[in-house]
Amino acid sequence: MQLNQQTDFTHLPACKIAILSDTHEELDERIIEIVKNCDIAVHAGDIGSRSVLESMQPKLEHIFAVCGNNDKPYLWEVKDWSLVKNLPQKLELLLTSGNISIEHGHEHDMQKPGHNDLRAAHPNARVVIYGHTHIQVIDDEQLDQIVINPGAAGYTRNKGGPSCIVLSIDNDSWDFEVFKFSE
Repeated sequence: MQLNQQTDFTHLPACKIAILSDTHEELDERIIEIVKNCDIAVHAGDIGSRSVLESMQPKLEHIFAVCGNNDKPYLWEVKDWSLVKNLPQKLELLLTSGNISIEHGHEHDMQKPGHNDLRAAHPNARVVIYGHTHIQVIDDEQLDQIVINPGAAGYTRNKGGPSCIVLSIDNDSWDFEVFKFSE
C-alpha cells in the first residue's frame, strides 16, 4: 500500500473528504463505512498500524496521513517501519476554493484558547486539521480559517465513542458533518 502523493485537487469543483485521527491501531467499522462514501480520506496522525490505512477505502482512492507523536517505527510492526518512517509531519491539499493543512498538532500548545498557534502555523489554509487531543472540535470563530479536530476514530480515549468529520465541498461552499458514535 502506498499513500497518495498527489495533493493538487484544483480540478475537482466538488468532493467529500473523510477526516479522522487517533485510531491507535483500531478503526471503528462505522467510520470505515463513512470513508467509503467519501472521495478522499485524511488521517491526522496516531495511526498505529498499516491495517488502519488499508481499511480506509474512499471512492477516488486518495488517502492522506500525517505522522502522530505515537507513530514511531518501534511501535509499529517491523514490516511496516518504512511506511511509518515516510509519513510526513505536515501536508497541504490544494482545492479550487482554498487549501487544507493537516498535522497531528502535538507540537502546539492546545491549552491556549482560539487555536491561534495552529492558525499562525498555516496562514494559507482555509481549514486546518489536527488530532492529538482526541476531542472533536470545529473552531469557526475565524470563518476565513476554520480549525477542526475529528476526535478519535478508534477506541483509545475516544471521549465516549469513536468520531470523525466529513467535509463536503461544492465550489466555494464548505460544509462539515459531524459523526460521534456511542461505544
